[in-house]
Amino acid sequence: MTQQHGAPESQTLGALVHQLSQQIPDLVRSEIRLAQAEVAQKGKRAGIGIGMFSVAGLLAFLGLGTLVATAVLGLANVVDAWLAALIVALVLLAGAAVAGLVGKNKVSEATPAAPEKAIQGIKDDIATVKGDHHG
Repeated sequence: MTQQHGAPESQTLGALVHQLSQQIPDLVRSEIRLAQAEVAQKGKRAGIGIGMFSVAGLLAFLGLGTLVATAVLGLANVVDAWLAALIVALVLLAGAAVAGLVGKNKVSEATPAAPEKAIQGIKDDIATVKGDHHG
């Protein structure tokens, strides 16, 4: 092959590179627009899903309230209505107290939130770098 034969190929390659360099920004903008549209569509779907979860939570809460009222009405067949309401309220408050204590204990176990093992590892690394191998 001679160099003259290679020259048209390099010109063609150069022209291709030039065309690509002009088309790449358009392609990137097109892909960005497509991504934005996709994210917006998914965001709308997620928003609807979150709204439905909120409705489900509200309906479940109302259902639990109705069950509490049912318990009061059922117990009112055995004792006076005021006593039935008081008994159900005390049971609910006791349940709330137990849940609160369990939650407080779980939070206490998780604190302090600092990653103690990682901090100790960093201190050990610093001591090693300084040449202090005492541990």
